[in-house]
Amino acid sequence: MTAQNPPTYRATDVALRPSPELSAQVLTQAFVWMFMGLLVTAGIAFVVHDNDALLRFAANNLMLLFIGQIGLALGIQFLIQRLNPVTALGLFFVYAASLGLTIGLIVSLYTAASVATAFLSAASIFGAAALYGYTTKRPLTQVRGFIGIALIGWIVAVVVNVVVGLGPFGIILSMITVVLFTVLTALTVKDISNGAYIAHAGSPERAAVLGAVHLYISFVNIFLSLLHLLGGRR
Repeated sequence: MTAQNPPTYRATDVALRPSPELSAQVLTQAFVWMFMGLLVTAGIAFVVHDNDALLRFAANNLMLLFIGQIGLALGIQFLIQRLNPVTALGLFFVYAASLGLTIGLIVSLYTAASVATAFLSAASIFGAAALYGYTTKRPLTQVRGFIGIALIGWIVAVVVNVVVGLGPFGIILSMITVVLFTVLTALTVKDISNGAYIAHAGSPERAAVLGAVHLYISFVNIFLSLLHLLGGRR
């Protein structure tokens, strides 16, 4: 699982927000980059799943991969205003590829039917949340304030779970993760479509990459949590 940091916006950003047409283009491009990132992850996970050497490598370096993935995700988000769009996109694909190693290891523990069920369920939840975020007229300002606090608590819980394990509470954490990142999906789509990501990132190209990172993180976390909740172990 990986955290995302929702952008913060200054009051002056409102005046800098672009036209709805440009924002719609950025949203479309963000989804394109997100799906390409998922394809990279799925391709590498498929290779890892059937390769004992890569499975051992992922298992033996799981903590190192986890730390590197956190660093990449946060680096893209905090440095997005300084990064060249091509560099930011390249880092995103490196991040997606590294997650392919981790996810390949995880899905190897579950039956193919369980993985398919979790993926289709995640796609349905993610799609519904994205559609709501795009169509709703509500500003979602109250949700935004809550999400920041919830993410801090979630990150602490995930780190504790990775380091020492939460036992039965891991199930509760997975449920919370599904809810949290479903809300974040709607919030991300809402913010991209109203131009907030362009105002924050400084250009449509960087905004599309940042949006893709956030959408990708939300989908992956929903998928892994549903796999933990619904999956049948091999």
